[in-house]
Amino acid sequence: MAKIVNSWNEWDPLKRVIIGRPEGTNVPAPEPAWWYDLPKGGYPLPTYGPFPQEMVDAANEQMNYFIAQLEKRGVKVERPTIHPCMFNVPVSTPDWTQLNMHGVNNVRDVFLVHGNYIIEATTCRRSRWYEYLNLRPLFVDYFKKDPEVVHFGAPKPRLTDKSYVKNYYYDFNNVWTDEQKTQRLHNWEFQLSEEEPLWDAADAWRCGKDIFHQASCVTNRGGMDWLKRTLAALEPGIRVHAVQFDTPEDPKKPNNHHPWHIDVNLAVPRPGLCLYNEDWKPRTPEFWEIFKKNDWELIPAARPTYVHKNLVYLTDLYESKSWISVNTFSVAPNVMCVEAHETAFIEQLTKLGVEVIPIPYEKVIPFGGALHCTTLDIYREGKCEDYFPKQIPGY
Repeated sequence: MAKIVNSWNEWDPLKRVIIGRPEGTNVPAPEPAWWYDLPKGGYPLPTYGPFPQEMVDAANEQMNYFIAQLEKRGVKVERPTIHPCMFNVPVSTPDWTQLNMHGVNNVRDVFLVHGNYIIEATTCRRSRWYEYLNLRPLFVDYFKKDPEVVHFGAPKPRLTDKSYVKNYYYDFNNVWTDEQKTQRLHNWEFQLSEEEPLWDAADAWRCGKDIFHQASCVTNRGGMDWLKRTLAALEPGIRVHAVQFDTPEDPKKPNNHHPWHIDVNLAVPRPGLCLYNEDWKPRTPEFWEIFKKNDWELIPAARPTYVHKNLVYLTDLYESKSWISVNTFSVAPNVMCVEAHETAFIEQLTKLGVEVIPIPYEKVIPFGGALHCTTLDIYREGKCEDYFPKQIPGY
């Protein structure tokens, strides 16, 4: 039987990938984990609802182009089946009711593939609790066809009110100073409590035996610990490293104090080279030390150039440039798909010896993420390598 699932890092030659769908994406109703306030787009807090159809159509056009470019290079592309609960209807568990779901455009967020393991993350948001249903048919098929596939989920969280810090958003918006918010960021103190393990898969950056996982507002300490213990038990020698990132002091963008997913902070075109977002620099000393000790280059990425202008969005992209520019997707070592409008970053990568495939994706980004967010690489040629043989004790 054919081997279907094998993906140890972010850059080995790509053979199979799942790409999300913009249909069914909503501005989520308020919940303890997150609030969206988009008055200029017609969704002032606490309103919610589906994205405009014209935005869905524009996103589909760009995603179809992206798919065509991958297929030209021999990559098998698969798409999720959209579950009916995505289409702006209430969902419930015995503990709560959420008035609508988030969507299935960003398949990276909920699923971690490492080697032949498919792990469903907990997520911390009620509006994403049922998102796994969209990809479950594909995973069941993989399990039947590939005898080496191991597919499981992290303990499904209850997400009761105890999982969240009481009055967090009121205090964030009305009580805390910028200095207090920055201190909370440095202390890894966001809207999540430690009632139960919570983590998002898109906080993980896979480098063979080492996974760097962001200490973010959607991954708590318990979630990080669960991932460390589980991967160490499944695959001896796998190491999960927590990394925190700093924030620029910009009062116009208070969400800068809510770091969310590592793929806006790092891009690795090939082993030995890592580009980072210099406004959200890694602030964990051991992170710098382990890269330096293993002779990796750490280079600040070129600043974003494209000005996004959106009224409805799940990313903070209203009339602004964004480090979503770093959110790239590799087809092979030194071959990267990059958002076509980010000319400075493309020029920088080209000078570093990287073949860039420009992909227009600015119509997809409002749905919650860019090229890395909307992809889940299922099969990459290669095996588990040790790219950081010189470890930092305790890290």
